[in-house]
Amino acid sequence: MSEQTGEPRVIYCRCAYAQVVPPEVKDGVLEHLSAGGRAFEAVADLCEMSAQRDGRLVEIAGGGPVKIAACHRRAVLWLFHAAGAPLAAEGVEVVNMRTLSAAAASARLDAAEIDSAAD
Repeated sequence: MSEQTGEPRVIYCRCAYAQVVPPEVKDGVLEHLSAGGRAFEAVADLCEMSAQRDGRLVEIAGGGPVKIAACHRRAVLWLFHAAGAPLAAEGVEVVNMRTLSAAAASARLDAAEIDSAAD
């Protein structure tokens, strides 16, 4: 959680290499986050980070409650696991930008509660 607000951290994946998230959804969510005034971390591509075993994944996994705007939950969980940074079963919500609209994904990121079963 953010120490200042008590809210879960937000990680936004740009999916730069896989190109599997519709551009209008990625752009809409990024615009929403940028305009919202809430702190978030944007990463270029979780797939690439996993392949490189980027240490930031360990920081994300061990940093408490988090919402990750990316693609399918099962894919995100596997990426963290493959990088040696498994995510907790609770306190992690993956907001699936492949299946949600920009508005729906943004609403999930703004919601106070974490839906650990969401995909």
